[in-house]
Amino acid sequence: MQLTKEELKEFLEEKYDTYNRIGFIESDPISIPHQFTKKEDIEIAAFLAATIAWGQRVTIINNANKLMGLMDNSPHEFLINAKPKDFARFDKFVHRTFNKEDAVFFMKSLQNIYKKHGGLEKAFINVASGKGKLMDCEQAISNFRTIFFSIPHPSRTTKHVSNPSENSSSKRLCMYLRWMVRKDNRKVDFGIWNNKQFDSSMLMCPLDVHSGNVARKLGLLYRTQNDWKAVTELTNNLKQFDAKDPVKYDFALFGLGVFEKF
Repeated sequence: MQLTKEELKEFLEEKYDTYNRIGFIESDPISIPHQFTKKEDIEIAAFLAATIAWGQRVTIINNANKLMGLMDNSPHEFLINAKPKDFARFDKFVHRTFNKEDAVFFMKSLQNIYKKHGGLEKAFINVASGKGKLMDCEQAISNFRTIFFSIPHPSRTTKHVSNPSENSSSKRLCMYLRWMVRKDNRKVDFGIWNNKQFDSSMLMCPLDVHSGNVARKLGLLYRTQNDWKAVTELTNNLKQFDAKDPVKYDFALFGLGVFEKF
């Protein structure tokens, strides 16, 4: 699709406006954290929903709701008060390759994060390590992975928390960070993390098969692999249109790929 830079921006803005709407929440994994109002519940529910966000979206949403039910639909309260025996309730949970062993460890690690590290926001945006300077997305994910796997863990579970330092596209973590950090008046993304070290300009565009294919057709991405180098290329190109909020165009790319089969 050959468009001038001005035409491409207009097209992306139009599609962003079309798909960044409350009406699309119900069919998206972001519907899971939208069930809650407490900050900690939102960020925990969002993290777990993002973690299993691959495959059919109906299945993702159903299984994420199962996880919420297993946490008594009060994720933060459950994690704070859970005793070792309480984690046995996850023994039958499975979503594709994410099984009971992974689920139990995720609960234990999240409990550790809230009891000893100040919660998920601080696990990603580590003020002490940043020394007041703006962080980048790769550093935020690295901070989180270090803390998340700081307690004994099954080796198999590390594959469920991607690592951009190993050139993974880290799609689900980029999506999670978009949900938590990005804010606008549409109220789809939550924007509940307000740390000045890490704002919307630092986010990286979630990249999957759908958004990658659309981005290539639009001339926004030339790298053939969907990896961290491709994420960087795509995000940098989107910054030409909005340097302060480049990932808002994720709505456009995803919507074009999923709903319009562009």
